[in-house]
Order: sequence, then structure tokens, then C-alpha cells
Amino acid sequence: MHKLRTSGFTLIELLVVIAIIALLMSILMPALQRVKFQARSVACISKLKQWGLFFSMYAEDNNSRFMGGYKNQPQAQRWVYSLRDYYKWDEEFTCCPNATKPWIDEFGVNSGAEGTDVGATMAWGYMRDDHWYWQGEPAQMKGSYGINGWVIDPQSGREPHNGSPDWFWRGPSVAGAGYVPLFMEAQRYNGWALHNDSPPAINGARWNDEAQMGRYCLDRHDGFAGCLFLDFSARKVGLKELWTLKWHQGYNQSGPYTLGGGAIATDWPEWMRNLKDY
Repeated sequence: MHKLRTSGFTLIELLVVIAIIALLMSILMPALQRVKFQARSVACISKLKQWGLFFSMYAEDNNSRFMGGYKNQPQAQRWVYSLRDYYKWDEEFTCCPNATKPWIDEFGVNSGAEGTDVGATMAWGYMRDDHWYWQGEPAQMKGSYGINGWVIDPQSGREPHNGSPDWFWRGPSVAGAGYVPLFMEAQRYNGWALHNDSPPAINGARWNDEAQMGRYCLDRHDGFAGCLFLDFSARKVGLKELWTLKWHQGYNQSGPYTLGGGAIATDWPEWMRNLKDY
């Protein structure tokens, strides 16, 4: 009487299949990670375009003028508060998908990212606003986008950052609006970039008041940062390109950190030297 042979895999066959699957995974995973990273970049630009609608609506409702800003103004004059009637509060919506963890969390705990390139992926936070409530309490807010402080419309004599009153754009109806940053990737909810601001020594260095371009110079998208412009268009800009944009009305677009201003590779910190020049 013959025994029936049952079909199945041998141990060697099974090991070969596992090895093939592992090899395929090692090939596919980097590609999948790149696709995921690119999807986050697309989502970031999509969010900025939506923010453009809110800024546009605000200007339309306020005689083509933006909010007054922070210095000696009511708290409601910051964009965080001024735009609150135009969108439903959602702290994830205020963040780039590649930068959601805040420097300081809602409990006041520091992230410990100071001095590391992890800072490029950090959100600012937290801000409390009585307009938004969660479970019966005023909501706290985080974000990883910030306004260009030069676009605001401060009261005369209350201009922040010692800027000339003539430097402020005050609203979107200006010539060359497509080259003026309005709202973009940032470690702070605002900033006043100058043409001679030095680049941050490391990617993600904590913002500093003496070189506020560093608040926006963050490598979150493979050498680029998402930016909403004053004409309400949105795109990725190269990190070195930041110094060539028209931040305020007196801004020198051929400053020391531009090709037109004679910048060379060694003028940049090491982490930026291989990035595209503009």
C-alpha cells in the first residue's frame, strides 16, 4: 500500500521565499518613504493655499488691509486671532505635516531639541485663545507656519522691529505681490526678515531676534520650504532663495547672501552649501 504524498513547501523553499520578500521590501521601502515624504510636501502647499483664502477674505472685509500685528496692539491683531472667524480651529491644520511636534508642549514641557537639526521639524506653541474651546476649556494652539511681519498694517508709531513705516506692505494690493512672502514655514508665528540676516548655523537652530530669516530657513522639504505669497499663490521655495524674495518694500534683493550680491559657497553654513543657488 502506497502512502499519499501531501503537497507543501520545504523549509528551503520557505526560506528562499522569505529572502525574496525581504529583498523586495529593502528595494521598495526607500521609494515608499520618498512617496510619503512628497505627499506631505503636497499637503503642506495645499494647506498654504487654504490659508491664502482666509487672508484674502480678511483683506476683503477690511478695506484691502491686513491685521495690525502685535506691538502695543490688542491681542486680536495677531493673525492667529484675527483669522479665527474664518476657519474652524484645528491645531493640525496650523502645522506642516513634516512639523507637528512643538518646542514646548501644552503642559510646558520642553522638547529638548535645542541645538539639533530636529528643530527644523518643530512647531511653535502653545497659544491660548478664548475664542476656541475644547471640552469646556479655552483651547491652546500650536502651529508651524508664520506670517511675514512686514505685510501687516500697524498703527502709526507702533511699527514693530524698528522698521520704517514705508517698509510695510499693509495689504495684498501691491506691485510684484508674487515675490512677497505672506505666510510660510516658520518656527515662530511671525518674523521680520532683513537682507543681511545671517543663515542659521544648523538646520533647525532655534529662532533668534538678531537674524530673523532663520525663523523661515528650515529644511522641511528636501532643501525647500512651503510659502504663500502676497498674490495668494503658493509654492515651494529653495532655502537660499529666501534671501532673494521681496520681504519688505525697502528690501535689497541683491544682498550679501545672493548671487547678485557676490555670495560664494563658504558664505553659507555647511548644511546649506550643497543647496541650489539663486
